[in-house]
Amino acid sequence: MTLIDVKKVSFAYGRRAVLKGLALSVRQNDFLAIVGPNGSGKTTLLNLLAGLLRPRSGRILVEGKPIQRYRRAELAAVMAMVRQSTMPTFGFTVRQTVLMARYMAGGKLFETQQDYEIVDRALEMTDTQRFAERPLTALSGGERQRVFIARALAQQTPVLLLDEPTSHLDLKHQIRIFELLKALRRDEGKTIIVVSHDINLIQHYAESYLLLAADGRTEYRDEETGLDAATIESFFEVSGVEGTLAGRRVFVPTGVGEKQSGQ
Repeated sequence: MTLIDVKKVSFAYGRRAVLKGLALSVRQNDFLAIVGPNGSGKTTLLNLLAGLLRPRSGRILVEGKPIQRYRRAELAAVMAMVRQSTMPTFGFTVRQTVLMARYMAGGKLFETQQDYEIVDRALEMTDTQRFAERPLTALSGGERQRVFIARALAQQTPVLLLDEPTSHLDLKHQIRIFELLKALRRDEGKTIIVVSHDINLIQHYAESYLLLAADGRTEYRDEETGLDAATIESFFEVSGVEGTLAGRRVFVPTGVGEKQSGQ
C-alpha cells in the first residue's frame, strides 16, 4: 500500500533549483534511505514531506490526500520529524521536552497517566531515562539528539522522518538507534524515512533507497542488499571498492572521482 506519493515535485530557493520533477512512492512499512552529497536536496525533501515547505510545482499526497489539505495537527498525527540538529532555547528538562510530543499528538486531555507512560517508554527506548530530569542545555549534542528521537517516538505516529539522526552519536548509540528503528518497523508497522550520510551503516537497515545527485539526477532503488559501488561512485563522485558483510554491501572509498578532482 502506498502511503506517500510525490508527483513531479520541483523546489527552488530563489533561482537555485534543488529538486526537479521528483517522482517517488513510499510504501507503508518501508524503510527508505535518502542518500546523496551535500546540496542535493535531501533535507529539503524531508521538509516537503513534513509539510514545512511547499513545492514550487507538483503534488505530495499523504494517504491519498494532498498534503496542503491537512491541518497542522492532522499531519502531526501521521508523521513525526527529527531534525539534523536542534538547539534548546529554554530550560526545559528532558522529560518535559519529550512530554510536549503528547500535546502535538492532538489529544484533548494533556499530561494524563497514559501520556506519562508513553513518555517513559520513549525515554527507555532511547537510553535517555537516566538523565530525564536534567535540562536540555546541560546535555551533549549526542544526548540531545537522542532526546529529540524520544520526542518523535512519543508522538506515536505511523511515519517517522529522520534527518541524519545518528550524526552526533557514538558508535554504540548509532547502532542502538538504527536497531530501534528496525524494530519499530518490524513490530509496530511504522514507516521509516531516513536521510543519512553513513552509507555503510544505512545499508544494513534500509530496504529501499532514493539517491539524489548534486546535478539534479535522481534514482530509486528497491534493493534490500544495498547499493552497488558503481551507483555510489556516480552519485557521490568518488571511487572505491565494495564487499559484502552480513548479507549487505559495504563500500570503502579510495579517492574522489574525476569530475570532482578535475582530472
